[in-house]
Amino acid sequence: MRVFRGIPGHARTAKVITIGNFDGIHLGHQALLALLTEKAKALGLPAAVLTFEPHPREFFSPDDAPARLSSLRDKLLMLDSAGVDEVFVCRFNAHFAGQSPQSFIDDVLIRGLAVRHLYVGDDFCFGARRQGDFAMLQEAGARHGFGVESMPTLSVDGERVSSSTVRAALAAGDLE
Repeated sequence: MRVFRGIPGHARTAKVITIGNFDGIHLGHQALLALLTEKAKALGLPAAVLTFEPHPREFFSPDDAPARLSSLRDKLLMLDSAGVDEVFVCRFNAHFAGQSPQSFIDDVLIRGLAVRHLYVGDDFCFGARRQGDFAMLQEAGARHGFGVESMPTLSVDGERVSSSTVRAALAAGDLE
């Protein structure tokens, strides 16, 4: 697996991409990564992950940021084990956080990463003040020729699988 710091100015090859923090690589992440790698294999393209450092919540609320489930190093090892070919670690800072949704689509997804197909979680939002949503990505995909799919929330025993749920269980001493 190749790891890149930041987003290139111009991508060299098209990619199948997913975007997220991927803290802990829980069952929901694993399901999303399985979709990613299957689609990449079907299209003959690299499976790529765009992730952030620091975690956006650490940037916006450093005093109230959630405890990390895994270090960046461990996250990269888990992504490699999941069959990811490329990881782009994007510095989450004021410039990135202030980017408009359209700028994110144009500069990051299209120019920087050459997205051919994009998978996101069903609650994915992006851009300044989280103004970008799934519908905006679908419209951009139709205009620019890339596919967009969302993965529905994964539930176990009626409970949504998420990093927050894992953190809450660990805080309560529920290791199972």
